[in-house]
Amino acid sequence: MTRRVVVTGVGAVSSAGHSAEETWRSMVEGRSGVGPITLFDPEPFPVRIQAEVRNWSLGDRVDPKQQRHMNRGVTFGMGAALDALQDSGLQITDENAEDVAVVFSSGGGGTDLVVEYQKILDEKGPRRITPFLVANFIPDAISGHIAIATGARGINHSVVSACATGAASIGEASEVIRRGDAVAAIAGSSESVLQPIYHATWTSMRALANNNEHPTEAQRPFDLNRDGFVPGEGGAAFILEEYEAARERGANIYCEVIGYGSSNDAYDMIALHESGRGLNRAMSLAIRKAGIDPAAIDYINPHGSATPQNDRVETMVFKQIMGDAARRVAVSSVKPIVGHCMGAAGSVEALACVFAIRDRRLPPTINYHTPDPDCDLDYVPNTARDRDVDIAVSTSVGLGGHNSCVIFRRVQE
Repeated sequence: MTRRVVVTGVGAVSSAGHSAEETWRSMVEGRSGVGPITLFDPEPFPVRIQAEVRNWSLGDRVDPKQQRHMNRGVTFGMGAALDALQDSGLQITDENAEDVAVVFSSGGGGTDLVVEYQKILDEKGPRRITPFLVANFIPDAISGHIAIATGARGINHSVVSACATGAASIGEASEVIRRGDAVAAIAGSSESVLQPIYHATWTSMRALANNNEHPTEAQRPFDLNRDGFVPGEGGAAFILEEYEAARERGANIYCEVIGYGSSNDAYDMIALHESGRGLNRAMSLAIRKAGIDPAAIDYINPHGSATPQNDRVETMVFKQIMGDAARRVAVSSVKPIVGHCMGAAGSVEALACVFAIRDRRLPPTINYHTPDPDCDLDYVPNTARDRDVDIAVSTSVGLGGHNSCVIFRRVQE
């Protein structure tokens, strides 16, 4: 018998809110977290805006000694994971700890620590380098910290797939439960790479949206005049459980994870293949595993990065997959609200799918004003919309040609 996987807890930290509910409200209300750069001196850069998580602290939720060794991105993931666990009501004890998996990662790891300690090395020498550095800048530092904080002793993996990391983490966690290697999992991703070296790289790539005067209007997915993304940071976590176990303990069930697919373009480290073959493959796999008709999809939360090629290719793939039904599906990007959260993007954006099903409400694509003939679907422009959502799809693409797709459905008894 196929094991079903459901979502029983959600947590998030983003530039638009320090909790899942606050982030969701910002998404629905079109309230952007984009603003001037404060984490470093932006003066040398032509683009001086990003979506920072401001006034953030884990407080006393984690031992201060442990916090001292966490990179910034880990603190986002830890906050989201602890909130999700509390939301789910799942108790991790000695009796069930080995049946609770952690599948959590970041795309870049703790590069903020690397940058900081490189300066210390240059200025003060090797004796001043902490022995905790390596263990805390690697991408799987977050999965280790979550396990230590929660006591989860099951499978512990970090899936690193660039900006597709979040979706892949949720998908892989669902597969761990489906094949019987865990009863529950803490899944998601977090990221903080808002540092000068990254900003310089994105500037060189000409990938950044440039509107310093009006930051909240900078990122314009699917709009004809889009010119790039706004870097963001944050994290989101989901408690996934085997359906019967969740029902038995009386858990509140948000929705079901019914399909997951992943692939690679095998084409270029930056550009998508013009045919959309990689994303098409990932979506097709997810739909086949879900056992649904593509025409049954109600909502797609796309990667929607507002780069000219990405939005055009995603639109094309949705039409390839859904045919005439693509004219009916609602597609909206929340990146103008939370920024492009890199390795955390897929998990923060999956939140929109889970809550769209729960609340029967679609978040809008804000800053959409001028239609692009190549992007001709329903992008839920500028204003949230009430709609019954039974099946929602989250798609993510990343540097290196990575593609991931996760499908959520309202629970059917």
